Amino acid sequence: MFEKLKQLFSGADEDSKDSAMSLELAAAALLIEVSKSDYQQDPAEIEKIRDLLVSRFSVSLADIEEFMATAAALNKDSTSLYPFTRYINDNCNNLEKYELIVALWEVAIEDGNIDKYEDHLIRKISDLIYLPHTEFIRAKLTCTEKAAGK
Repeated sequence: MFEKLKQLFSGADEDSKDSAMSLELAAAALLIEVSKSDYQQDPAEIEKIRDLLVSRFSVSLADIEEFMATAAALNKDSTSLYPFTRYINDNCNNLEKYELIVALWEVAIEDGNIDKYEDHLIRKISDLIYLPHTEFIRAKLTCTEKAAGK
């Protein structure tokens, strides 16, 4: 127990979490958070997250179930969005941040409705990763127009 406290105060535990973090894990944790934000984690949203991780974030189809379990555990253990948004800020350019926000909108709209909590969370993430508001709106419009054309 004292070792854990020493690690906590020395920052060693934080460093080990950062070294284990990847763009794929950070994105997956944020995608899962959006899917849970309306208090109804729809199976279609979970399937959409799997599809996005395979198609846009280079997670192999063979590893997707294990990866989703890892991301869900990471998301569950986290008390804030900070570790994920910090990783995004440190490692992504504005185009990659925009693509992440598009992916978040795609998960939010997958069940046919963008809940106010989903909207708020995506706006918050967009602000935390310093994406310009015009890009946030453009991403939302892109996804809603695409969903309306289905």
